[in-house]
Amino acid sequence: MQIETKYFGEIDVKDEAIIHFPQGIPGFIDEKNFVLLSFEESGLFQVLQSTNGIDPAFVVVDPFLFVKDYQFELDDPTLEQLKIKKEKDVLVLAIITVKEPLTTSTANLHAPVVINQTTKLAKQYITKNQTYTTKESIFKATSKEEVE
Repeated sequence: MQIETKYFGEIDVKDEAIIHFPQGIPGFIDEKNFVLLSFEESGLFQVLQSTNGIDPAFVVVDPFLFVKDYQFELDDPTLEQLKIKKEKDVLVLAIITVKEPLTTSTANLHAPVVINQTTKLAKQYITKNQTYTTKESIFKATSKEEVE
């Protein structure tokens, strides 16, 4: 299927690449279908792009690449909703607020996007962990201990 994207123009997307958010994303509850697109070959930064139109398109990153001790626990209803059976099926991404210069950009570590890569079901999960905020610097330190 053809979709119009914010960063890549019009592209062709396979149906099996579509990630379904049954409850939408907070602030975008009507947006239920997205695809994950890479900015570059390494795939460090990606775009979670709506299949309905140019917006929303969220820049996302693997939070574990920046915060080595990042952790949270999914509750049972989320595990059931996303049909998660094995940890290896789970992809966790953090939504980035891109700023100039790029090194001042922040990541939402309090509410990561959790994707079951097998079922393609996903949600933005608000963690119960109060250690992280919605505006964590990702380029300064690799752990909270180094910041303090």
